[in-house]
Formats: sequence, structure tokens, C-alpha cells
Amino acid sequence: MGRIRIFIGLILVAVAAAACEKVVDLDLDNAEPKIVIDASLNDNYQYHFVRVSRTYSFTEPNSFNGVAGAKVVLSIPGLDVNLREVEKGVYRTPRMRGMPGTGYTLNVTVEGVTYTSTSYMPEKVYLDSLSFKRLSFFGEENTYVAANFNDPANAQNNYRYLLTVKDKVEEDDVSDDRFNNGNVISNVLYHELDKLKTGDTLEVELQSINRDVYKYFFSLEQITGGGGPPVSPANPPSNFNNGALGVFNAHTSSRRNAVIQ
Repeated sequence: MGRIRIFIGLILVAVAAAACEKVVDLDLDNAEPKIVIDASLNDNYQYHFVRVSRTYSFTEPNSFNGVAGAKVVLSIPGLDVNLREVEKGVYRTPRMRGMPGTGYTLNVTVEGVTYTSTSYMPEKVYLDSLSFKRLSFFGEENTYVAANFNDPANAQNNYRYLLTVKDKVEEDDVSDDRFNNGNVISNVLYHELDKLKTGDTLEVELQSINRDVYKYFFSLEQITGGGGPPVSPANPPSNFNNGALGVFNAHTSSRRNAVIQ
């Protein structure tokens, strides 16, 4: 008898649940597309790229929505460099190197509207070495790589770290020197390396970045949950005007490589 009551109760719950089902149409407003500019200039003699795109509406595919036909000009006092479009939405400088201690202005004109950003390239800080550390979290031990360098004492310094493992970027972190100004820094990049095999490669790039660029990547890290639980969705603070999203990052670059033995 008890089993029958339980069976009847389950039927009633299922019927009630079915009766409560309702088709909900989500009214998703499509925001006006915005221009997104991803621009990078470093102190190495090479091509430098600016990527210009538009945001998608909620229902469109998430891929690079490049903007063709933009006018892109990189300027320092007395010199304008016109970038050439090499594929849709991707613009390239001639081979050149940025100079530390120099401010650069980037103008991107799309359909008669010009988006401008000025980015100052800080003095170079060299990545001295990489080291490997065994660390334990929640009872599980893993190997991580640390970037080691000397922080200059005469300025506020901001850093970006890019860890590339087997040709794929696995970590993109930032830090500043508020608590270790003028000290030797050993910054651990928290990507587990225990699954790597002999012959696998990794590279760490240390970028010296200005404060506006630091704020952009720090906010991006918080939004995506890289620095802990994700925060409320928002756009990171761009250093372009006229409502463009993205960042112009004039930075120095120092790299170290390692091969797993």
C-alpha cells in the first residue's frame, strides 16, 4: 500500500510540473555595434598590428568581425606611419621598433569617425630567468613557472605576463610594484605544468606597460574570473575616445624560453 501511495505521489508531481511548464520568449535587445580596437607596439624590430572590428549582437556568431577600409595612422612628433590592411580588419606597420620613453598616438578612422589613443612606452625591464616551483593547493601538488627579474626603484612599474605553452597562450596576467618596489620579483604563473612531456616548450614574455594598459588588462582579468570569482559583466576601461572598446598597448618586451627535460 505504501508503494502505491508513493507511485501515485510521483505521478501527481510529474503532472504538476508539466502543468507549470511555460514557453518564455526572451526579449534580447541588440545593442548598437561598437568599434573594437586591439593595437600593440613593442620595442622589437618587426611588424606591429592593429585589429579593428565591430561587436556582434547577442544572436550572432562570436568571431572576429573585422572592419575593412579603416584609415589607421600611428604618430610620434614629426612622423606619421600609415598602416596597410593585410586582411579584413587587420592593419600592419612597416618593420619598425618602438622606443622606450616615447609616447605614441594611434588614430583609427571608420566611416568618418576618428578614434584616438595615446600610449606611453615605459622604460624596459628585462626578464632575468625562469624557475620552476612545486606548490600545493587543497592537498594537490603541481609544478608552476615563475618569472624572475629586478624591479627598478625609481618609477612606478606595471607588468603583463604572457605564458605560452606548446605555442598556445595559457596565462595572461598583470601586476604592479606597489608592495615590492625596487626588489627582486619572482612572479608565479599559475598554470599547471605537470602534464608536460620531455621536449615540450614554454615561453614567458614580460611586458612593461603603462598604467592605463594595466587597468584594462586587470579589469579584463577580473571580469573573466582570472583573479578570483567573476565580477559583474562590464567592458574594461578602454584608452580610446569616442566610445571605442579595446586598448592601445605600447610596451617593451622581454622573453625567456624553456624546454622540458
